[in-house]
Amino acid sequence: MTAPGNGPENGPENDPENDQAKGQEHTAASAAAARIAAISGLVFAVLFVVALVLLHRAPKLADPDATYTAFYAGGGDQLFVAIGLYLVPFAGIAFLWHMTAIRNALDTLTPAPSTMAHGLNLLAGVIFVVLLFAGTAAVGAVAFGVYFGHTPAEDPAVARGLTALGYGLVFIFAVRGAGMFALTTTTLLRAAKVLPTAAAVIAYLLAAFLLLAVTNNPVAFLVFPAWVVLVSIFLLRYAAAPRSLPHRTPDPTRPTLGGATPS
Repeated sequence: MTAPGNGPENGPENDPENDQAKGQEHTAASAAAARIAAISGLVFAVLFVVALVLLHRAPKLADPDATYTAFYAGGGDQLFVAIGLYLVPFAGIAFLWHMTAIRNALDTLTPAPSTMAHGLNLLAGVIFVVLLFAGTAAVGAVAFGVYFGHTPAEDPAVARGLTALGYGLVFIFAVRGAGMFALTTTTLLRAAKVLPTAAAVIAYLLAAFLLLAVTNNPVAFLVFPAWVVLVSIFLLRYAAAPRSLPHRTPDPTRPTLGGATPS
């Protein structure tokens, strides 16, 4: 026979105070993950923009052969391009932190998110980082080899071919991965009520630009860090917002732990 007040309905798992403690831990975990996602996102945006500006010093596809020859015969700009190349992996690492922290926050906010959006979000983020690494490595390879390897300046045709390869990987493929990541993340954050309607509309427009824009102008790629900054601001806002768990009114017909029914 089960003693009064010791039934399964009165166990620790059904204790209102225990439920409240679990809810507080859940809320704290969501806020911590959102804070990490926001900070890592801002770090990524800064590193990415600086790296892009430095790599932009390399000759462009439309430049004549004389520009390529003069660039690789010099020294100063090659150093800047090499530094930009070194910064890209750190930007990618910061982005991976940003992506993982966002997914952790979403897992606590929406225990059952959209399966398709959740899966595409991970794949798009990984594709973006891999292609970003490959594309920027191709663009900066000649400058890196000439400056640090003290190798003779490459033939302009070779340098132009590597630049074309890098531009294709970044502006055709990596930017689409960034757009898909922005699109799916905006959808998930909107469903989790982290992004208000106005911010979500702006985020969707930026994601659509990344998916549909046809350009090889590096300035257009700044749309992605702008999207990351926008999302990070609202993640910080969510993490800093005070929250209280809803008050639970005791059920008057439910026995207490002592076995007595509250009057």
